[in-house]
Amino acid sequence: MNVEYRTDTDSLGEVSIPSDAYYGPFTGRAVRQYSVTGARSHDNLIRAFVMIKRSAAVANMKTGVMDAERGDTIVEACDQILAGRFVDQFVVDAINSGAGTAFNMNSNEVIANVALEIMGKEKGQYQHLHPNDHVNMSQSSNDTFPTAMHVAILENLVQAVQAIDALIGSLSRKAEQFAPCKKIGRTHLMDALPVTLGGEFAAYATAITKARDAIAEAQKTLEPVALGATAVGTGANTPEGYRETAITELAEISGLPLVPEQDMQYALQSRFAVAKASASLRNLALELGRLANDIRLMASGPVAGSLGAWDSRGARRLVDHARKVAHAAQGGQFELNVMLPGMLKCMLESTDMLKNFLPVFSANLIDGLTADRGRLQKNIENSPVIVTLLASQDRLPQVGRAVQGVPEDRQDHQGAGAGEGDAPQEELDEIFG
Repeated sequence: MNVEYRTDTDSLGEVSIPSDAYYGPFTGRAVRQYSVTGARSHDNLIRAFVMIKRSAAVANMKTGVMDAERGDTIVEACDQILAGRFVDQFVVDAINSGAGTAFNMNSNEVIANVALEIMGKEKGQYQHLHPNDHVNMSQSSNDTFPTAMHVAILENLVQAVQAIDALIGSLSRKAEQFAPCKKIGRTHLMDALPVTLGGEFAAYATAITKARDAIAEAQKTLEPVALGATAVGTGANTPEGYRETAITELAEISGLPLVPEQDMQYALQSRFAVAKASASLRNLALELGRLANDIRLMASGPVAGSLGAWDSRGARRLVDHARKVAHAAQGGQFELNVMLPGMLKCMLESTDMLKNFLPVFSANLIDGLTADRGRLQKNIENSPVIVTLLASQDRLPQVGRAVQGVPEDRQDHQGAGAGEGDAPQEELDEIFG
């Protein structure tokens, strides 16, 4: 198949671009330069960037620095992309150019060429509408990419939290269903005092709820954004009123409660908000892994499936992503952290894992669990825990003698206690439920 090419030109020179491509020379170079993962950027990042470009165009028109013809055409081009067209033209690798400059320019060029066609011009005729001069007006990669990170993560977290809430609901229903089920508690994996299976599941629900609440708190930290800070956090080359107008527009189109970060230099220097969100996902993963391991132990026996084991492994992957984000957050220097694409990739993969797998985990594992109440009761009756339970009633010597008198492989400690006559059967029934 023969591919036809056009020649696009920018300040660095000429680049051959496939004729049907909507990206331009900067992206053409970046595709060759940044072949890191072989994976394109996440759809939510594309959506976030296009919403930012649309919001910037509106703000530039309202502040009088962009003419209506170009501004309205950029808005229309963005709307077409947000409707699902041209998404395949965002071709830069997910890990690219430090603070995401290549992806920012990929966005600028695609929007510019779509806009040029709307104007009746040919792709690459940038003298009419330029990727940098017009689509990127009043912006820098250094403020657009951090803003897009927050928007993309927040959008993914909305879906992830819905999946977490569904899991909490499943655990709470099991807690109610299992409330009458007595079982031996375990500490150090050894017999401990009796608990209810319902109590254990209620505690699981509480743990996941607390982890969810921490995620919700981290979401609030992501709401202040850097847009308008431009290159070094001073707001250079932006007209008066641009920043507030652009962020208000972005909040409206995204449906997110976004606000300007008060300290613009902080907004570029620090990735604390992303690290906090990542840590909250890590803590959820720790609880999910613990829960999955407990269920796997309680279900030990014939293999009926491997969901519990997967969730344990998946939880470890989430923890690993959080470790990478933490190292990247620490790695910023002076006015900018340049490790943004890698941080974002980890965050979006983590939230994708949660929103995709937790509904399956809830429906196919938690919702289908049943309790073998006969086995649970037998485990209680055969446990030496009765010694602990009766110790406070001054019957420890009698129980000890009774236990020693029963063969190890057939010890029934409830029966042993009652056989001595020192603890009435009704009292033992009350103790063991």
